[in-house]
Amino acid sequence: MTAGAAGGTGGGPAVEQALERVAPGRYDTYETLLRALADGSVWMLLWHGEPGSPDAQYGNMELDGYGYAPCVTSAAQLAASGWNRSHEVVVGREIAAELYRERYGLWLNPHAPGGGVGVPWLDLRRVATGLDRVPAGPLRITEPAVPAPQFYGALTHHAHHTPVVRALRCAWVEPALGEPYLAVGVDLYDTGAASVEAVRAMMAQAVAAAPDGLPVATVAMADEYDPVAMWLRAHARPFFDRDAYAAPPWPAPAPGGY
Repeated sequence: MTAGAAGGTGGGPAVEQALERVAPGRYDTYETLLRALADGSVWMLLWHGEPGSPDAQYGNMELDGYGYAPCVTSAAQLAASGWNRSHEVVVGREIAAELYRERYGLWLNPHAPGGGVGVPWLDLRRVATGLDRVPAGPLRITEPAVPAPQFYGALTHHAHHTPVVRALRCAWVEPALGEPYLAVGVDLYDTGAASVEAVRAMMAQAVAAAPDGLPVATVAMADEYDPVAMWLRAHARPFFDRDAYAAPPWPAPAPGGY
């Protein structure tokens, strides 16, 4: 894994304090760790090369088929780890943005008693893009059970009149922290600014028909890193599909005679 050029100046104590409180099932303390990681720094272990050099590569490790880049949380932890190759100090939010796009997580203090703590790439995506903008995992995603025929009818009607929309899917999402919500996956013909604005207008019109108190969120189906979009692509059939509506009801006859 190639190392980036991002640099940092420290910030380990907050990460270390949060790390000490992390425990199985304590999603609140894990969320605190992610916040500390976003604003703090980590000491990335270089398996090859020097900081800033074109051939610099981070170390990597694998657990249950998922890749992680190991790091430590302070100069003191670096010394305790016994790492005798190079390292670089990197801002947490910046290394998160680099790693999640390669589907690599970050493993904090693997030398520590108990083996340290791993942050999967889906959580690094949250660190990089904003913890308040993306629901806290692990997510429980299922087919919606909330009856909302008027909402789906309004959404289908407005989608027909929004030419950039190719298809719509939906799922019920229950985050580890926060309220469950109805996710509407939007598949577009193009993802330009005008198309995004058209979808915002479409959703604003349709949400008026949603049952009182039903939280609704839009998911971009083009986002290859969004776990809800991934689930929708794999498990949910569109309830609106413009291409299917445009298809002929039966195959056209083949040319020629019998």
